[in-house]
Amino acid sequence: MNIFIRVDASIEIGTGHVLRCLTLAHRLKKEGKQVAFICRGAEGDCIELIEKQGFQVYKLKSILGSLWTYVADYWERDVKETIDVLKQHEVEKLIIDHYSIDIKWEQATRPFTKEIIIIDDLANRKHDCDTLLDQNFYLNMETRYKGLVSSTTNLVLGPTYALLREEFIEAKKNLKAFSGKLERLFIFFGGSDPTNETEKILYSIMPLIEKYNFEVDVVVGNSNQNKKRIKDISLTNKNINFYCQINNIAELMAKADIAIGAGGATTWERVFLGLPSIVIAVAMNQVEVAKAVANMGAIIYLGVSNEVNGNQVLENLELLYRDSDELSRIRKSCFNLIS
Repeated sequence: MNIFIRVDASIEIGTGHVLRCLTLAHRLKKEGKQVAFICRGAEGDCIELIEKQGFQVYKLKSILGSLWTYVADYWERDVKETIDVLKQHEVEKLIIDHYSIDIKWEQATRPFTKEIIIIDDLANRKHDCDTLLDQNFYLNMETRYKGLVSSTTNLVLGPTYALLREEFIEAKKNLKAFSGKLERLFIFFGGSDPTNETEKILYSIMPLIEKYNFEVDVVVGNSNQNKKRIKDISLTNKNINFYCQINNIAELMAKADIAIGAGGATTWERVFLGLPSIVIAVAMNQVEVAKAVANMGAIIYLGVSNEVNGNQVLENLELLYRDSDELSRIRKSCFNLIS
């Protein structure tokens, strides 16, 4: 193995970090690289998903409780277990996508890899890396990492470098023209949806689904602990289509006229396809990006999940149904932000 990816998923963390790393892993594999993952076991760890996509996973000791806290507080233990894997191989690149890993952890792995690549978007801690990728859009994008990385670090910044799966590239080639009318909705709050926004939104917009005969595609991940209830709700209305852990999510997005979802990595999938969206942050690390993208007119950002009620979503949907010009404007802003 010559490239290793250190990344985790869990009910708490969600699946976004693993999914974007899988996108990168598939690209590297196409280039003839050998890629393996190093992940810690936890509920919702996505290890089976990674293995099903053809990558070897070196599983670190499983834990109960918060992975964020464990890796941060017991970083020496975590890095030792990681080094035990690395030193068995000649490692060309170590890619790290983890909010609890910082310069101390990275410096410890230096003797065991030729290159360190960090995927980050928080800009809240120091790194020892050769390259740093932040695919998000910020108003202060060019200065956020000043003082946090070496002057020689290669900074790869902005949504131009978004880690989008091949299915999104293909879906964009076949995008339908906007009909001028809001008819189809797409609802997705990530693989785990820790705050259960999907269920909240479904209940709230049910009157509009019936009033305007909307077609609704609802997607959840296997790690969504409320997926059975969400499926049961979906079955009460013939216009709601329920999907769990699917491989054609880009196809559903491309059919939609508007999306309702979380911030995070899925933001760039929607923006890339020119899909207007109503966004609710389900974690505080999604807020800054959501505000910046909303400032560019590419999404409607309502706020953090515990501050947003279903009526706000319903009201915004009603307004957009009556104002197709606004939908067209948001769609254009999406395409202006990321080509």
